[in-house]
Amino acid sequence: MSSEDNDSAAGRLFGVGLGPGDPELVTVKAARLIGAADVVAYHSARHGNSIARSVAEPYLRGDQIEEPLVYPVTTETTDHPGGYQGAIDEFYAECAERLASHLDAGRDVVLLGEGDPFFYGSYMHMHKRLSSRFETVVVPGVNSVSAASAELGRPLAERDEVLTVLPGTLDSETLARRLDETDAAAVLKLGRTFEGVREAFEKAGCLSEAYYVERASTDRQRVEPLSEVDPRTVPYFSLALLPSRSGAEIPLPEGGGTSEHRGGELVVVGLGPAGREWTTPEAQAALATADDLVGYGPYLDRVQTNPRQRKHPSDNRVEAERARQALDLAASGRRVVVVSSGDPGVFAMGSAVLEVAEEPRYAEVDVRVLPGLTAAQAVASRVGAPLGHDYCVLSLSDRLKPWEVIERRLRAAARADLALAVYNPASRSRQWQVGAARQVLLEERSADTPVVIGRDVGGPEERVSVVRLGELDPRWVDMRCLVLVGSSTTRVVTRGDETTVFTPRRYPA
Repeated sequence: MSSEDNDSAAGRLFGVGLGPGDPELVTVKAARLIGAADVVAYHSARHGNSIARSVAEPYLRGDQIEEPLVYPVTTETTDHPGGYQGAIDEFYAECAERLASHLDAGRDVVLLGEGDPFFYGSYMHMHKRLSSRFETVVVPGVNSVSAASAELGRPLAERDEVLTVLPGTLDSETLARRLDETDAAAVLKLGRTFEGVREAFEKAGCLSEAYYVERASTDRQRVEPLSEVDPRTVPYFSLALLPSRSGAEIPLPEGGGTSEHRGGELVVVGLGPAGREWTTPEAQAALATADDLVGYGPYLDRVQTNPRQRKHPSDNRVEAERARQALDLAASGRRVVVVSSGDPGVFAMGSAVLEVAEEPRYAEVDVRVLPGLTAAQAVASRVGAPLGHDYCVLSLSDRLKPWEVIERRLRAAARADLALAVYNPASRSRQWQVGAARQVLLEERSADTPVVIGRDVGGPEERVSVVRLGELDPRWVDMRCLVLVGSSTTRVVTRGDETTVFTPRRYPA
């Protein structure tokens, strides 16, 4: 909101909601404003630590003015002549003037707040005092109730149900009456109020259906039945949740918020060749809903996880063991995702999982394979369309098949005049195959045949080069490369400083 009388030279006040605690749940807009602000303000207790600042830290520039707004009291005990409320009102008035001095000087101020600024947030006290004097913008955030529901894995409300949000500071009788009148509820401001809150749930007859969620979405998250929580362990940043009664058939989480699913499920996904932008929305959705993520360590490192998920990394040479571990987890009722680079059906985990899944003990496990963008497609796109006509996909690795088979297939593809996408051309322990493959191809193909070498395509060390088959030096190729070999019709065209490679769709008569 803004005032018509605002001085155009004045700074703007942004009330920025940071969400429940996970820095990845900060909105794109909030992150942008935090990074652009002249002044970053945040509330803290007298010890000086600010949860809001710790959540926003990844988005701070490092050279901004910081204004810590340190509460003078944290309980209602104070010797202030106006009592607790007088001390707090004086504190807010003083903070407002501190921020106003920056705004008057033309500085934009971001005031950080956990959750949503207008949902039991401290920002609203500054908004009341400053919005009539300065331009103010409120950026909503994911609130703790939504985060708790997500981590619990239960809907807040469905259809015509009524959701009631209550402060735990209400007396037990009032709280019990409100709980009895609603379909679903969230009770905030626990800590010292916890025992009274639990008593209210018991009076309302819904204690057995209620859950306790502490520090939702953070690495200190805790989820337990409300009836089992020790009051001495309850911090302020926690809440009691009575979820939708309509969702009662949904299996409830165990072990701190990870969900169990009867019958289990295993999904094999392809991450694509590089970053998140190469991963399909379908694969991203499967990753987001998984309980367990299984895969080769470096591939798992590419996946952003939340505290309720568990990663199970392993070596790249234990495909069968990895598949069995994933199937065992799914058979126990877990929702499991096995990750592959590129497409899981191309020299990856798709076939490994399905082969082990043939065992009778996994007959009840639902296994699905989701496609991914292949390395061959990624490398080809960097130079044009070298795979524009018929082509063959082949691996030079002789770990799972003998070299004699590889050589026979190479020769057959070359004689058939197919373009080739060559996977696994070399490794630390395999250096000779590239030279041997080149020799086989040269017996059937012209030395002028275009060859594309793509390394780390989509990654920070991307390098793509185009050479002639007769000039291909095996030393240019390592384990992070993919090699494309053209057919007799593949063309190389230079346009200014760019080289384009394509294979026409029309084949000579």
